[in-house]
Amino acid sequence: MSIIEQKPRFEAPAVVHSFSGLLFDMDGTIIDSTNAIIKYWSRIGNQIGIDPDVILATSHGRRSIDVLGLHDPKLANWDYVKYQEGLIPKEFGADAVELPGSRSLLNQLEEAGAPWAIVTSGTTSLVTGWLDILKLAHPKHLVSAEDVPRGKPDPACYLLGKKKLNLPDDGEVLVFEDAPSGIKAGKAAGFKVVAVATSHAIESLKEAGADWILRDLSSVTMTEWDSKTQEVRIEIRNALIT
Repeated sequence: MSIIEQKPRFEAPAVVHSFSGLLFDMDGTIIDSTNAIIKYWSRIGNQIGIDPDVILATSHGRRSIDVLGLHDPKLANWDYVKYQEGLIPKEFGADAVELPGSRSLLNQLEEAGAPWAIVTSGTTSLVTGWLDILKLAHPKHLVSAEDVPRGKPDPACYLLGKKKLNLPDDGEVLVFEDAPSGIKAGKAAGFKVVAVATSHAIESLKEAGADWILRDLSSVTMTEWDSKTQEVRIEIRNALIT
């Protein structure tokens, strides 16, 4: 007897939770720059004599400096990485798109003055380049690849994000991620994590420990920023029913 595979059910009822601040991964969560990153790693792979597919198999959600450390350690330095990543939006700007719901959510947070930041495995030059090209809201605080000694799944980046937002020690923080390594980083930091199923298999998001799994950020809305309690209320709709 054949087993019919059930389609994922993204239809959980809406819930509202309060958080002290929100931390966003960038690529795969706010934007999709897959085609640009493929071109980036293809160029580097051809230059160093490594099959780009081998590099791409291990690169998503990881810092370029860590990926290069595996394949060509002499290039694993910040001068090289920041220069190369800074070229990506300039040369491949047409290859990135915003993901559904990201612009609206970031605008809601920014207009309300709620605390949010981007915590990314990309360099500052890469992130600001994409935000400029796509005309997305710029966070007042950014944690980029060069700010921490170890990349995701190490929690240092998300802990630094909380510190930059000057959130209370006992404040609840919400992380938005698309990659298992980032989900693990958020959970290791002690935070709640929303995973968007934009780039990885749902099972891998479950295994990484995501608290909610959504199709994308169109299922998330800021309902209120309470300046007195210093809490932002977030509605989460149509999460995966597990």
